[in-house]
Amino acid sequence: MNRLIPALPVTLLLGAPLIVQAATYEEISVSNGGTVSGKVTFSGADPAPRVYKITKDNDTCGTGNRKIDYVAVNNGALTNVVVYLDRVKQGKPFPAELSSSTIEQKGCEFKPFLQVMRNGSELAAVNEDPVLHNIHTYEILGRAKKTVFNVSQAKPGTIKKKVTLRRGDALKVECDAHDFMHGFVFAAKNPYFAVVADDGTFTIDNIPPGKYTIKAWHGTLKGQKSKVEVTAGGSATVNFEFKGK
Repeated sequence: MNRLIPALPVTLLLGAPLIVQAATYEEISVSNGGTVSGKVTFSGADPAPRVYKITKDNDTCGTGNRKIDYVAVNNGALTNVVVYLDRVKQGKPFPAELSSSTIEQKGCEFKPFLQVMRNGSELAAVNEDPVLHNIHTYEILGRAKKTVFNVSQAKPGTIKKKVTLRRGDALKVECDAHDFMHGFVFAAKNPYFAVVADDGTFTIDNIPPGKYTIKAWHGTLKGQKSKVEVTAGGSATVNFEFKGK
């Protein structure tokens, strides 16, 4: 059974072995590649959004409560999921737009809530608010988290940081100045990924023929994986079902 990460505390991973850096992905020309498509669904009790009290900078951040729906279910489809092929050594080029990625702090919210970047590239954090923000990012390592960068932004402006994750697949993003600001950044290690649509569907194309491990990542639910074989010019289907309590 999948369970939420409780309260997403700041936890240090101690005593972990040294990790060898993953091999660099090689971009090549892919001819007659195949496609994997499917749908991500959710069954069982849908956890209620988490409610945070807005306690400061009300002129900019608003008043009352902030609700964050970590497990966003739309007519049985689970959104805010990234489906990807694991450990692909070579294949199609990365999308040009992933040469750099941006996460905005506007109205004391991270926008978008889920961002995708290329692992090893720059992430730009933009403060568009007239108040101090302190963007704090953590590499998600199972139920633990490890700080990647922690930067104070005292006035509107932009900071850029190169992000290279060795073990994890994504960042948890928080603001140390406003405990009601939360978001996620998925760091793609190859271009064979897709953020699911509002109806839970996804498609990954131009895949070199072969056998792969395909995974579904979510910010607070335990990830899932399956096996898939892609044939030249063929289409394969893989569905994932996450379950609540």
